[in-house]
Amino acid sequence: MSRTLTFRPSSPLPGWGLATGITVTLLSLVVLLPIGALLLRAAQVGPLELWDVISRERTLAALLLSFRAALVAAVFNLFFGLALAWVLVRYEFPGRRLVDAAVDLPFALPTAVAGIALTALYAPNGAIGGPLQETFGLRIAYTEVGIWIALVFVGLPFVVRTVQPVIQEIEREVEEASATLGASRAFTLRRVILPMLLPALLTGFALSLARAVGEYGSVIFIAGNIPKVTEIAPLLIVIRLEEFDYNGAVAIALAMLAISFALLLLINLIQVWSRRMTNGG
Repeated sequence: MSRTLTFRPSSPLPGWGLATGITVTLLSLVVLLPIGALLLRAAQVGPLELWDVISRERTLAALLLSFRAALVAAVFNLFFGLALAWVLVRYEFPGRRLVDAAVDLPFALPTAVAGIALTALYAPNGAIGGPLQETFGLRIAYTEVGIWIALVFVGLPFVVRTVQPVIQEIEREVEEASATLGASRAFTLRRVILPMLLPALLTGFALSLARAVGEYGSVIFIAGNIPKVTEIAPLLIVIRLEEFDYNGAVAIALAMLAISFALLLLINLIQVWSRRMTNGG
């Protein structure tokens, strides 16, 4: 009587089950449980009361300002971050290492310190804000422009550090081959370089947008915090908590969660489409 021995292929990683269990547990504690608690509290509040809070003029103004400023800052970081990453990778110039290190400054700098520093620079009596207001009549601090500058500051590293490794992997021979075939620099950038960078650009854009939407510390100092004018949604949540209006805070947080999820889902769908187009091409 013969026996057939069956060997199951072992996982290439030792302790796969244990590692998966730890990962899922930590993910649940850090991400899923807080979101679940928010949804549970929102269900207890009820849709009518939630909508009553969200539909208020002050709440809508704060939500619109937060996401509008975040989108503008993320789009600016998308283009400027690409240019900065390209320069840091492809060009040698005095102080390049210093500039490359300065890109990571928003990661290490406390957001409150960043907000105070930006306010000191762009306030009407600041080193930059003063001359701009006196010469051109432009006021930066305590306006939406100041909010946008703060969000650009905190979100720029996400684009640069996401795109930079991909640029390093692109060989110069690719550009030289395109030029040899008679393509212009603009054509090479549009049809050769950008398709390879597009997934990383979209990832950096999503990270920058997510960072900007929830930013609080660096914005409250430079925003002015005027209701319906320069009051961001995270600040309004804090105000509602200080007033012990927990249902109002939950409603605003739920609205921000829903809008953020929709934006990130849209970006991910665009990213999947771009990869399919790139692979298909």
